[in-house]
Amino acid sequence: MQPDRRDFISRSLLAATALSAPAAAAPAAGPDKIPSSFALDGNRVRLFSPRIAKGFTVTMIADTHLFRDDERDEAFRQFSGRMAGAYNSTRHFLTGQPTNPEQGFVEALQAAKTSKSELVALVGDIVSFPSQAAVEWAVARLREASIPWIYTAGNHDWHYEGMPGPLDSLRATWSRQRLAPLYQQAPPLMSVRELHGVRFVTIDDSTYEILPEQLEFFREQVASGVPLVLFVHIPLFAPGRDTGYGCGHPRWGAASDTGFEVERRPKWREGGHTRTTLDFHREVFAAPNLLGVFAGHIHRASLDVVNGIPQFVGNANATGAFVEIELVPQA
Repeated sequence: MQPDRRDFISRSLLAATALSAPAAAAPAAGPDKIPSSFALDGNRVRLFSPRIAKGFTVTMIADTHLFRDDERDEAFRQFSGRMAGAYNSTRHFLTGQPTNPEQGFVEALQAAKTSKSELVALVGDIVSFPSQAAVEWAVARLREASIPWIYTAGNHDWHYEGMPGPLDSLRATWSRQRLAPLYQQAPPLMSVRELHGVRFVTIDDSTYEILPEQLEFFREQVASGVPLVLFVHIPLFAPGRDTGYGCGHPRWGAASDTGFEVERRPKWREGGHTRTTLDFHREVFAAPNLLGVFAGHIHRASLDVVNGIPQFVGNANATGAFVEIELVPQA
């Protein structure tokens, strides 16, 4: 879906203006709280903190939905057919002109080069299914751009619709067999990259759930006291949001799962989230050194602030969209 961009920018700017006062722009100060604030202008986010030692830029890309395929995956067409045709032609998020996922990906990488981004964060659903050809094409474009990148999977990257098996097992299998070049030997479920004293953390929440080892990893990053930026594919629950913001959502579960038949996957868990997932959600929005959360998944831009910590959701790169993140020192 294409949101009314003028309406989004208007609401975003109003939110950013309202959050400019110290009491509204940051959570209540604690002994280990890192002072920070932010500004939002369209698809440009600026994060300010005296703990940022040097100004630099990062570009986030999510929901490209590349569908390139070849004969190597012919045996899997029964599982990839729907998503192979889902985003072949789109409308550009700014101009409304016809575009497509490959053009959107190239355009975003060119914008990253223009802004001199020092890191590209790929935040899930870069491919519409685990296609070898699509992954190879994306990696080739990334190498041509010569910008370091990090990657976390989305719910479509590893999902062959209708393939039997537990989702955690299918994610592990196809992350290893098809998505490995995107990970560049980083652990698929969680990773960290430090740049100029800021840690960029990825947590794979593409099943809407968090595993105990992921929660422990996040706790270790918080305990470091280093400024953090968190990337997840599925947005974390924020008050007033639907289950698209499904990680930690109080209504998430079998009773609210309306997409399992279309996506040909098991229903969400009876009884809702695990305690681990709920603890992760609570601890993210209590983390004293977290500058912000960035996500994708819902294909529309949004901003929420929970306990003073902003969560930015980017529009789909299938429409050419990306998020430019500037880290700005503040005296």
